[in-house]
Amino acid sequence: MFNLENFIESCESAVTNNETHLEIKEIVEKAVSDPESLMKAVGEPSKTGASPIFSSSKLTIVNVVWAPWVTIYPHNHNIWAVIGIYSGREDNIFWRRISEDKQGRIEAAGARSLGLGDVTPLGPDIIHSVNNPIPRNSGAIHIYGGDFFHVENRSEWDPEDLTEHEYNAENVKNVLESFSA
Repeated sequence: MFNLENFIESCESAVTNNETHLEIKEIVEKAVSDPESLMKAVGEPSKTGASPIFSSSKLTIVNVVWAPWVTIYPHNHNIWAVIGIYSGREDNIFWRRISEDKQGRIEAAGARSLGLGDVTPLGPDIIHSVNNPIPRNSGAIHIYGGDFFHVENRSEWDPEDLTEHEYNAENVKNVLESFSA
């Protein structure tokens, strides 16, 4: 049976022992292996958005619920992340900077479709965009190696011309709200 307090304690201990995402990935894999039990602790994925579960200077745990067909443009975190799916699907496109491009443009470099029970780590330099391609909400636990809500020097990329801009959390909030209305 999934216990949220134990999960948080395990994640805190893992980050104290090793500041990489290696141990966190194993903890998240165990959590999403029993999605029904996890949903009892965090709730059904009915309200879209990012709901903080825990945050400290070394670790942030967020319950993310993606609305049907929502797409979040390319962005970075500047800290590592581990994503575990407990309901639905989350498709990630991974991007890389185009060398010698003065506008900071990016190009697609790979993709990963995550379904029920899947977990993927993201290194601190990863740039990705996210899409929920199914006609219902998708739920995921996102764990970050730092204070996700206060990371400096983040970037987002214009979805049309793929040029780099300073990250603006209000842009993500507006996209999520437009799909939840």
